[in-house]
Amino acid sequence: MTTDNKRPLTLRDVSEATGVSEMTVSRVLRNRGDVSEKTRTKVLTAAKELGYVPNKIAGALASKRVNLVAVIIPSLSNMVFPEVLTGVNKVLENTELQPVVGVTDYQPEKEEKVLYEMLSWRPSGVIIAGLEHTEAARAMLNASGIPVVEIMDTDGKPVDAMVGISHRRAGSEMAKAILKAGYRHIGFMGTKMPLDHRARKRFEGFTEALAKEGVEIEDRAFYSGGSALAKGREMTAEMLERSPDLDFLYYSNDMIGAGGLLYLLEQGIDVPGQIGLAGFNGVELLQGLPRKLATMDACRQEIGRKAAEIIAAQLEDPDAEIERHVTLTPTIAYGDTLKRR
Repeated sequence: MTTDNKRPLTLRDVSEATGVSEMTVSRVLRNRGDVSEKTRTKVLTAAKELGYVPNKIAGALASKRVNLVAVIIPSLSNMVFPEVLTGVNKVLENTELQPVVGVTDYQPEKEEKVLYEMLSWRPSGVIIAGLEHTEAARAMLNASGIPVVEIMDTDGKPVDAMVGISHRRAGSEMAKAILKAGYRHIGFMGTKMPLDHRARKRFEGFTEALAKEGVEIEDRAFYSGGSALAKGREMTAEMLERSPDLDFLYYSNDMIGAGGLLYLLEQGIDVPGQIGLAGFNGVELLQGLPRKLATMDACRQEIGRKAAEIIAAQLEDPDAEIERHVTLTPTIAYGDTLKRR
């Protein structure tokens, strides 16, 4: 059969193509009711050949929800979040739920707007990065009436459920490992942190652990925008020119850490003998570097999986007992840039 390309296909089109009533077509496509296997196959084959996609909005008018899960993240260019999405998708692909992604660029006002638009479609759940939101965004999450999972961070109080790591503890554990290795003259490089709350918390945990041992950060630098790899090289060169006595450089993420490592190797500096390095995130892409950067895994895929499991379980049985505060434990990978003692 042929249809007007500007007109969306309807149940009637599938009905006419198969000679089956619209009600029966609807039952087959919704996987409801008692329909013979022969009729079911006939309808599904015709729907596929026609390119028919059911109108979920019509069903949502009755159920007040669509089978979408809003996933709101700060960035797609940061390699951390695609891995989180992979974890989410691995769970939801076995359900009727479909993740839909919104990006906030670490801007609270944009997060508020994205959340508003997504909630207006009445999704079945929300997975959102971070615990810090505007008052309006928090009010929308509280009033949504659906499962909400805040991810990546557990240093705070969630609206509903949370899955992540303690970034303060992550920073503290890295500081302890650096001090144990004998380093004492430490520089820090990272993103500008007012909008990156998780980086700020790692920095706080890091400096607090150093302070307990009488050590202070001797130099620090922050950047925003541009290539993280190039910024890492640039900031490392500038910091060592300012503070040539530093014996360890701690980076808020692996990408700027990788830039710093490449710069040091080009300069013929002994790593980790003269200067040690560490980053954060455990980015697999950097495994091809001349030396493995010391880092800490942020449990990205596991965070995505756990969050999606909470959403799916709550929707399947709202009264089920579910672990709502999940704190994962990242581990330090010493690589080739952090001495062990």
